[in-house]
Amino acid sequence: MVAHELRDHLEVVYGAVVAAFIVVALTPAVAGMARRFGAVDQPDERRVHRIPIPRLGGIAMFFGIIVPSLAFLDLTRPVRGVLIGCAVATAVGAIDDFRGLAWWEKLGGQVLTASIPVVFGVWVDHFTFPFLGVYDLPAWVGGPLTVIWIVAVMNMVNFLDGLDGLAAGVCGIAGVTFSVIALSLGKPNAAIFSAIVFGATLGFLRHNFFPARVFMGDSGSMLLGFSLSAVSVDGLLKTAATVALFFPLLVLAVPILDTGFVVARRLKYRQPITAPDRTHLHHRFVNIGFSQRRAVVYIWFWVGTLAAAALGTRFIPFREGGQWHTGSTIAAAALGLLAVAASIYMVYLLEIVKLANPRVRRRRREAEEQARRTA
Repeated sequence: MVAHELRDHLEVVYGAVVAAFIVVALTPAVAGMARRFGAVDQPDERRVHRIPIPRLGGIAMFFGIIVPSLAFLDLTRPVRGVLIGCAVATAVGAIDDFRGLAWWEKLGGQVLTASIPVVFGVWVDHFTFPFLGVYDLPAWVGGPLTVIWIVAVMNMVNFLDGLDGLAAGVCGIAGVTFSVIALSLGKPNAAIFSAIVFGATLGFLRHNFFPARVFMGDSGSMLLGFSLSAVSVDGLLKTAATVALFFPLLVLAVPILDTGFVVARRLKYRQPITAPDRTHLHHRFVNIGFSQRRAVVYIWFWVGTLAAAALGTRFIPFREGGQWHTGSTIAAAALGLLAVAASIYMVYLLEIVKLANPRVRRRRREAEEQARRTA
């Protein structure tokens, strides 16, 4: 099914390739502009880089997304709304990169950005729940839910952008996964746009993977977060597929977990939710001795297993016509177990559940013995 759709819509491939070439070519110029205008990330106690790195890589990604989108997409009203939202998201993020915005100014810009596709008709008007069927949502419910979802994903990607290549790689995995699923659902515009996002992130990784020569900045994280959340609404959620609701949740599970964990911790210790710290999942990798490159690859692998589980759920026919098929069921279960095993291992490795982790108790005993010896 996907191969047939791909033959009919080669713009998926063309869009990704053009996006990658544009971003590879433009990023050095954007980095030079960022240096000239002082949009540079300076090292501090919270950041892991040790030299000043220019921001504004999101501007290169914006052109990498907008140019092939105008060339290959059917510019329907919803598509125009998404592209205008991309421009506004990049602009708000670039302002934050240049001069910094208060949290409420940034949030206001994100809400404005998220409202644009809703006005153009990109909002969740129905969900298809497994075993329950289709549930229609009125505009006064679906519109605000869509805005909340888009704003949430924009912030999730922003929180994730803490190591060289991390956010770009995770968003790239999400983009190619969404593209394949959208093709299978008969949503060519969503598939092409998702592939373009994938191509833009791939091109940006040429300059952003460790050691990074440029950061995407808020202009990039807000652009990618907006793009993925908007396309997940228009291309995945608004379908008759009974498991479509879980596709974006599975693929974006790691950013969701990271944001949820950090927010819960800040609430627990009565800290401002907007206050920066070093408690994100990628910081935990570095804190236990991982290099940036190794930490990023581990998280990419984790996201990849979840994306594979989403693809398996979509394409492996483990239950057709009310009948379970043994081989397909085993294959789908194996992908699911791989994703669960990877998640459990990461939770253990990062000591998120400390009481269940013997490494924590062993370290505590060693610290107590060392204290007694030196007393």
